[in-house]
Amino acid sequence: MSIIKEELDSTWNDKPFKNREEVKTEIRDCGRFAGISHYACFIFAALGVIGDVVNITLVLESMSWFLLAIVAGLNAIVGHMHVVVAKHLLGTEAEDKKE
Repeated sequence: MSIIKEELDSTWNDKPFKNREEVKTEIRDCGRFAGISHYACFIFAALGVIGDVVNITLVLESMSWFLLAIVAGLNAIVGHMHVVVAKHLLGTEAEDKKE
């Protein structure tokens, strides 16, 4: 039990990022993920609208495309929030180095 407690204590005491390059890599990767999810959201919504207007089934029903658009939009929000937090931590670290 003490091994787990020591591991958790060491994990919680570490900084969220090891160095600035790790933060920049994290921002770039999460930004890419958010962008892909954002475009997927628009594509899914467009497929739902087109399927509903034309009154045909494009592999899935229109409501399923709209639900996929909502899920992709929520995934995009997660990616964007991660970018915001990483940029905040990067800025906080830069201010700490000035002092």
